[in-house]
Amino acid sequence: MSGHSKWSTIKHKKAAKDAKRGQLFTKLIKEISVAARLGGGDINANPRLRTAVTTARSSSLPADNIDRAIKKGTGELEGVTYEEVTYEGYGPGGAAVLVMAMTDNRNRTVSELRHMFGRFGGNMGDSGCVAWIFSKKGTLTVAAGATDEERLIEVALEAGADDVTDDGDGFTVTTSPEAFEAVKDALDKFGIKATSAVVGMVPSNTLSLTGAQAAQTLRLVEELEDHEDVQEVASNFDIPQEELERLSAA
Repeated sequence: MSGHSKWSTIKHKKAAKDAKRGQLFTKLIKEISVAARLGGGDINANPRLRTAVTTARSSSLPADNIDRAIKKGTGELEGVTYEEVTYEGYGPGGAAVLVMAMTDNRNRTVSELRHMFGRFGGNMGDSGCVAWIFSKKGTLTVAAGATDEERLIEVALEAGADDVTDDGDGFTVTTSPEAFEAVKDALDKFGIKATSAVVGMVPSNTLSLTGAQAAQTLRLVEELEDHEDVQEVASNFDIPQEELERLSAA
């Protein structure tokens, strides 16, 4: 599992203790609205909306908020129209960084993100400079004690997963975006609880970072993820587990 995936897992565990639920809800609502605007408000006929709503429900977003977000997307209720924009660049150690944003003001967003990259020793690049490294995949993380590897492999692959890997302290199930929900449902059906389940951009290769470069890259990614217009940040950095845990506790 790449360093950013491991970092995301650590952050997922910390999320229950912090006060960022409102910020998370805002990002979820944006995704639901945009998905509904682009593909319609019928969950059964709109895979992107179905995934967005599933994620929102698992994050305890109230049903009324979900319903309003869909209606704003379809135009039944008034709301802000967001534009999807992707930005690319490099972290201070040379790691590829892909930023997916939704904004109602491109100029404001690109200016603020460019400033963040520069402040932490990175730089924004031209369109296409790092996007080729990433592909969209579903990723489900299962704790080591939740099930045995053989059973997990059998259930996940039977449901359509691409791969199951042992990360030492748990397992990562990788799927195509299309198979994500079927695999998640299969794990739930057999009582295998995933500690995190997301569809996002996954790198095809990784770059090992340590020391100051690792710390600065993590700070950059955290700042980008906290920006109100940013929906997802993907990176190909790989940081040793012990160092990640030390940095996360700092």
